[in-house]
Amino acid sequence: MWPDIILMRDFYSTSLGYVVRSIIRGRIRELWPDVRGKNVMAIGYATPFLRPIREEAERLVVVMPADQGALSWSRKTPNVVTLADEYQLPIADKAIDYVLLTHTLEYTPHVKEVLREAWRVLNDGGRLIVVVPNRRSLWASVEKTPFGQGMPYTNTQIKSLLRENMFTPIHIRNCLFVPPAKSRLVISTSSVWEKLGVRWFRKLSGAIVCEASKQVYGAIPTEEVAWSEKLKLARPLMQPSKTTHSSSD
Repeated sequence: MWPDIILMRDFYSTSLGYVVRSIIRGRIRELWPDVRGKNVMAIGYATPFLRPIREEAERLVVVMPADQGALSWSRKTPNVVTLADEYQLPIADKAIDYVLLTHTLEYTPHVKEVLREAWRVLNDGGRLIVVVPNRRSLWASVEKTPFGQGMPYTNTQIKSLLRENMFTPIHIRNCLFVPPAKSRLVISTSSVWEKLGVRWFRKLSGAIVCEASKQVYGAIPTEEVAWSEKLKLARPLMQPSKTTHSSSD
């Protein structure tokens, strides 16, 4: 079940939410330090993690799942957010260099279809990053955060899932060791928690960030979607957002 997108936005507007976005954004940048000249697509509620990518990428598209709803990123910049089914993307085959999946695999009932769509739109040298909650963490048991809802994963489970869907895991980063508490002391010492967690408690991280490459052999054909239908879905990419809300970055 998808959480309310307004609650997602409100969480990332809190002090704890800013800590979370900074930590996960940092791990993503470690894996993708330079996306200049690249076409990037994000699926799910990904805008808290995309500021550096937005400033560098040749093109950026953020697809927010239709069952959850969409929020425009900022009224001060051109709209890059569209609303579509996460398992039927309005993007041509092999049009994307990098795909980022955040706050998606733990909620969607169409896990395999989402990964097949990511595979389809990636070019043959494309890379995928998946961010999911860690099943073994304290975060997975706190329902008041986006990481405490839906289906969490372990490192082994997410790597197996990617392999089963034509991706080869390359790197995995465990992060978010700071406790899910609003205490000023906890928030102010988040960097210390991260250093200690990476060194001593890696399996207890709140989030798993896994990078994988697209396998270009053994592909499983998927059902073709008429181009007329894809163009209908793609229209929001070429028009200003009509949403009344905006999310902070």
